[in-house]
Amino acid sequence: MGFEADDEILQDFLVEAGEILEQLSAQLVELESRPDDKELLNTIFRGFHTVKGGAGFLQLSALVDCCHVAENVFDTLRNGLRTVDADLMDCVLSTLDVVNDMFTAVSAGEALLAADSSLLARLHFYAQAMPASASERNAGDRVRAVIEPTAAGEDITDTEFERLLDAIAPVSSNTDIGPGVGSDLGAASDDISADEFEALLDQLHGKGKIGAPKDDTDPEAAPSTAPGDDISDDEFEALLDQLHGKGQFTKVDSPAPTPALAEQTPRPRPVEPVTSTPASPDKAKRPVEPVPPTAPTDQRPPKGPAKNSGSQQESTVRVDTQRLDDILNMVGELVLVRNRLVRLGAELDDETLQKAVGNLNVVTADLQASVMKTRMQPIKKVFGRFPRVVRDLARTLKKEVNLELVGEDTDLDKNLVDALADPLVHLVRNSVDHGVETPDIRAANGKPRMGRIVLAAQQEGDHILLTIMDDGGGMDPNTLRELAVTRKVMDRDAADRLSDKECFNLIFSPGFSTKEVISDVSGRGVGMDVVKTKIGQLNGTIDIESQLNIGTTISIKVPLTLAIMPTLMVVIEHQAFALPLASVSEIFHLDLTKTNVVDGQEVVVVRSKPIPLYYLKRWLIKDMAFDHQKMVAGHVVVVTVGSQNIGFVVDQLVGQEEVVIKPLGQMLQGTPGMAGATITGDGRIALILDIPSLLQAHTGQGR
Repeated sequence: MGFEADDEILQDFLVEAGEILEQLSAQLVELESRPDDKELLNTIFRGFHTVKGGAGFLQLSALVDCCHVAENVFDTLRNGLRTVDADLMDCVLSTLDVVNDMFTAVSAGEALLAADSSLLARLHFYAQAMPASASERNAGDRVRAVIEPTAAGEDITDTEFERLLDAIAPVSSNTDIGPGVGSDLGAASDDISADEFEALLDQLHGKGKIGAPKDDTDPEAAPSTAPGDDISDDEFEALLDQLHGKGQFTKVDSPAPTPALAEQTPRPRPVEPVTSTPASPDKAKRPVEPVPPTAPTDQRPPKGPAKNSGSQQESTVRVDTQRLDDILNMVGELVLVRNRLVRLGAELDDETLQKAVGNLNVVTADLQASVMKTRMQPIKKVFGRFPRVVRDLARTLKKEVNLELVGEDTDLDKNLVDALADPLVHLVRNSVDHGVETPDIRAANGKPRMGRIVLAAQQEGDHILLTIMDDGGGMDPNTLRELAVTRKVMDRDAADRLSDKECFNLIFSPGFSTKEVISDVSGRGVGMDVVKTKIGQLNGTIDIESQLNIGTTISIKVPLTLAIMPTLMVVIEHQAFALPLASVSEIFHLDLTKTNVVDGQEVVVVRSKPIPLYYLKRWLIKDMAFDHQKMVAGHVVVVTVGSQNIGFVVDQLVGQEEVVIKPLGQMLQGTPGMAGATITGDGRIALILDIPSLLQAHTGQGR
């Protein structure tokens, strides 16, 4: 950074530019499917322009240069001088990656590295109008061949300028430059006359716009023109920039604009290219004019809707997330006090106290909901990256895939938004790689050549349901059974007993992959087990439905927030424990003398389906000798872990209670099966169980 910028200004730039760059990724992919959308082109143009303006104020020169050339590309596109194609989009998306890398470096306070010169050269090429004929394309090649060897920052020599005129002579001969000029430019001549130079300027700027009749007595003298008709230094620089590439002929020692005026400095508009069929008469004959300064425009009094937008901005305050976390912690303490008072109010037969506690309960619930909303973010912050992911991967795999996003405005806790990003990226990539077939295979199966992936989010009570659906080839449960046996995940008898749903869940086994060939995209069996573990850590569940040649749907269910959790309170040997309510499927009282033993595991049959039984007292109370055979009755809490139901035997059921999760102390951190602690309504400390981790620690099958 060129100077010590005010930290507040820098933070404002990081917030605003970060939001714009997130949107640009999705907008660019959308543009590829709607290349003629003028409003979308204007939006992308404004996005790069805004980032460039903020970077210019902070003297981030490398970022300014990159955004400026990208801005020129979209100025050319929105003026209809070039059309969108896949190669152009590859170049622009690569540029966005570079801009994002620079933005990350600015956020980390690191020095910026200039963009690769070959990338900028490609951008300069796409910023020029598309040649309308083969002769003009050949002329463009000749021009680039002349100017590319010139070192950056050097002035053009007389010899190079002569070669430049010779290179564009064939194009000039086909256009209306002036009497006799078209043929003379192509002739072997050592000098260019004043008439020829004027004719060239007329072609580039419009006839009669630059020069007036000249005095032919001194060809080397500056032409005599009417006031205001001389070509300025800026206009001549713009001409050279258009023909040679921006910055090639700018003197190294030219003064840089001051920080405060960086964005107000007039920039010359790119000179209209030489074409035999201009886009419009007005554009072809328009003189080069400096862009008006932006500051006066920004300082005008707002009119109409602008006033509303101004007042709306003033009513918005940016708050550090740490401050929100502190407020949420205090609300959590208030919730614990509320729970305690509710319990006391129920125990004491005092109507006045009960009314006061009831009012406190209502106010606390409203405050808790309001504070939770301040931490909520739309899940589109995660969804916004997927159009680019799908587009790039589909091009790599030579597939045609259309991604549909549903429910982008669904709100989710900020921590969950961040935590879900990686699992969702992996699942979407799997849908493109494993799910959607190649266009030829789809056509042979009677499907549209373009595959379809739907990524959706919706709120269900206090949970969020995320679904990833594709219309690909689906999964064959018999194939999965064979793979499980071949890769020694299980024996033949166990595989044959698996239901179709249990077969689908085999893909979450470590090292299990349906790919026969390992590639840089997939095939190593690493990833889906990590996804399942991550979702489990979020107290969520994941489920798979698939039909062969129809498609696959993966459903993920996670709580709205991780800070305050609804739980089922149970008691084991006078010690309270909390089970996440999201994992609890049912509760019943059991006569423990009517259980069965299958393969050495005690089970209970519920609706004709065996459920394994585990005694939490044996796992959690270590200082006592426990013989479960002496128990004749107990409460069974059935929990769901992945696709499997498991029964936990407990001594006593307390009931449902919202708890605030508190981290364990340093000595207890990392204890298997423990997610944290809380204070119950009666003032006792209760440990919150991490069910998958608990099963993994004691049976080896939780994850």
